[in-house]
Amino acid sequence: MEREKTRAYWLETMLRIAEPVLSALAKGELRKELPESKHTEREVFAPLEAFGRTACGIAPWLALEGLSGKERELQKDYIQLMQKSLEMAVNPESKDYMGFCHGAQELVDTAFLAHAMVRAPKVFINGIDGKVKQQLIAALKSTRTITPCRNNWLLFSAMVEGALFLLGEEDYDKMRVDCAMQMMDKWYCGDGAYGDGDKFHWDYYNSFVIQPMMVDLVGLFKDEFEDGRCREMEIPVLRRAARYAEILERLIAPDGSYPAIGRSLTYRFGAFQMLSQAVLEEILPDSVKPAQVRCALTAVIERTMQSKEMFDEKGWLRPGIYGFQPGLMEGYINTGSLYLCTTVFLALGLPPSHPFWQEENEPWTSAKVWGGVDMLADHAIDE
Repeated sequence: MEREKTRAYWLETMLRIAEPVLSALAKGELRKELPESKHTEREVFAPLEAFGRTACGIAPWLALEGLSGKERELQKDYIQLMQKSLEMAVNPESKDYMGFCHGAQELVDTAFLAHAMVRAPKVFINGIDGKVKQQLIAALKSTRTITPCRNNWLLFSAMVEGALFLLGEEDYDKMRVDCAMQMMDKWYCGDGAYGDGDKFHWDYYNSFVIQPMMVDLVGLFKDEFEDGRCREMEIPVLRRAARYAEILERLIAPDGSYPAIGRSLTYRFGAFQMLSQAVLEEILPDSVKPAQVRCALTAVIERTMQSKEMFDEKGWLRPGIYGFQPGLMEGYINTGSLYLCTTVFLALGLPPSHPFWQEENEPWTSAKVWGGVDMLADHAIDE
C-alpha cells in the first residue's frame, strides 16, 4: 500500500469494526442488537466483551492530541460515543448495564475496559462526570468477588486495580498488582515469552494479554512500591516485550498471513497487539524498523479484510481468521469476544507526523528473506 494512504486505511478499518458496537451502546441498544453466537450460554457476557475489547484497542487514538481536519472531527465524534457508551455500561438503570460480576468472564472484560482507561485516562476518567465516575468505581470494585485463575487472569485483577488507582481510590489493592507481576515473572520461559501459568502454550496470549498488560502495569506502578521491586522489573519487562515484538514481526509471511496456532484465533489480527504496542511505546529493538512494522501490519490487516464473509449484513464481526469460520470458536467465544482484534490498531495513537507513518515503505523480515535478501541471523535474548 502507498505510504500516504496507510494511516487513512488503518483508521477507516478500525472505525468500521468499532462503529456498530459504540453506536448501539451509546443508544442503550447493544444487548438488543449484538448478534448471537452458537454458544448462547455466553450471551450474558457478550456486551461487556464487545465494549471492553473495542475500548482497549481504540483508546490510544482517542487519547492522541494535536490532530486536525477530518481525523480530528472523527476523533471528537468517537470520544463522545465512547463516553456515552461508558455511561450506559455502568449505569444500573440502563438497558445496557453490564453487571460486571455475574460470572468469572466479566473479570476478563472489565480488565480490558480498565486497560483502555490506563491507555487513555483523559477520555475515560477526566472526561466523565462525577456520577458516572462513582458508578464506574463501583463496577470495577464489584469484580473483586471473582477469584482469578492461576494464569494470565491474575493480570486482569491487577489491571482493574490499576484503573482504580488512576481514579484516585486510595484503597486500591496493591497486593493484587504485586502478585500478578511476581507470578508472571516466575513464569517467564525465556527469549521473550512467558508461560500462561506453570506451562508454556503455543498461542498468542503473550500478545492478547500478557505482554501488553505487563508493560502498562510496570509503567503505571513503577514508583508505587517502596522497596523499588516494581521499578526493578521495568527493564526486563520492556526487553522481553521488545523481543516478543521482534518475533511477532518475523511471523508475518510475505502475503500477510501468519501461523494459525493455539487458542482464540478468532481474535484475528489482535494477535499482533504487542507488535503495535511496541511501536506505540517506541520500544522496538534496533533490528526492527518502524516502517517495516507498518508495512507488515498493513499486510496482515489487508489480507484479513479481503474476505467478504468477515462481517454480517449489518456490519458485525463473524468468527474466523479469514472470513466466517465458526469451527475455530472455542466454547468461551461469542460475538463480543471477537472485538479484541481492534488492538492491532494501537499504533494509531502515534501522530501522523511520526516516522512510523512517514518513513518510506520497507519490506518486513519474511518478505526480505523470501525475496532473496541477505540478512543478519536472528538470535535469542539471554537473561
